[in-house]
Amino acid sequence: MRQSRPFGAVISLARYTALLQPREIKLALASSIPGRLPIGITGLAILLLVQGATDSFARGGAATACYVVGLAAFAPALGRLIDRKGPRSILLACGIAFPAALVALVLATRHGDAFLILASAALAGTSFPPITVCMRTYFRQRLGDDALLAAAYSLESVLIELVFIVGPMLVALFVAVSSAATAVLFAATCGCIGTLLFLRSPPLRTWRIEARREASLLGPLGERGFVALIAVVLCYSIAFGLLEIGLTAYATERGAPALAGVLLGLMSTGSALGGVAYGSRSWHFPLVRQFALMLALMGAGLMVLALPWHPAAFAMWSAFAGVVMAPALIIQSMLVAKTARPEHVAEAFTWSASALLSGVGIGFAAGGTILEYRHSGAVLAASALAAWLAATGAYCLRRD
Repeated sequence: MRQSRPFGAVISLARYTALLQPREIKLALASSIPGRLPIGITGLAILLLVQGATDSFARGGAATACYVVGLAAFAPALGRLIDRKGPRSILLACGIAFPAALVALVLATRHGDAFLILASAALAGTSFPPITVCMRTYFRQRLGDDALLAAAYSLESVLIELVFIVGPMLVALFVAVSSAATAVLFAATCGCIGTLLFLRSPPLRTWRIEARREASLLGPLGERGFVALIAVVLCYSIAFGLLEIGLTAYATERGAPALAGVLLGLMSTGSALGGVAYGSRSWHFPLVRQFALMLALMGAGLMVLALPWHPAAFAMWSAFAGVVMAPALIIQSMLVAKTARPEHVAEAFTWSASALLSGVGIGFAAGGTILEYRHSGAVLAASALAAWLAATGAYCLRRD
């Protein structure tokens, strides 16, 4: 018993137990999982599918870019429709269009039609079922207590971390025993069946469409502080993109490209543990200050990674550096929920998701450019600087 106390002092499960007591919340989380598996599968599967069919990483990357651009660009429109009409019709349409686009992509690679490959990838992105947005909006509607809301968003962050760990592993398995096309078709199947399953879940049965106070073309973008918050999200997601390519470059420089997956897995594990710990406790200072602190600590951890470490020490520090990442994402979700008016919550969450995706893409591009002239340490240092810049922006946000 004595040995368990230090762990219990950091992580308490009492708040998660209270959160999961209502049967409808347990059912909601469970029903959302199959439809969210494609989050961790689709991008990598598309890359490998198109690269294998065309023997070109450039074309594979272009197809993946079309998928991500479609996902980021169209998500706010889906969010606005969900706020105004409810999620049922949107989810049903996406549950049909998303798998259809992926099947079309597989067929296009077999016929070598470059335009159809890019168009199908983009359509898959624009029609990706917005289950995560629906869950976060549902929690905002269902949970009035900030402590339980933080615990709910913590579980969400851990779930997404697990999806990003399990998803690539499933892609690797499908490629090893069958083909990348099988991985893409598996994502299509999960998207279809998972969305239909989620349509029968409690969030959809109890969904509340909030009355609009006034007509606004800008939606949540017209609300005080929201654009500044999105700018901070964009900035620290650039750090994520730089980090991922920096870890990959570090592993490649040491002649062990497979080490990149281990490093990312260790960082995700640290992040998941940090998320669970954050959501299990109450924090008695304003969210914007918590946000700034987590981002500043993230920058410090990334700057330490930029030093010339031995791979074993680098791997250990990667796990420590990841601890504050999920808490930063949780606080971001809390700030989005608090900043946006009730009638704009779904759209607000899609704007934050789009900013994350865009920032990661910018980080990848910037990291690739840096690697043309410098080594991995320079990319990781740039990642730290991006996190610190985001921390400065977060400190300047208005108080709760």
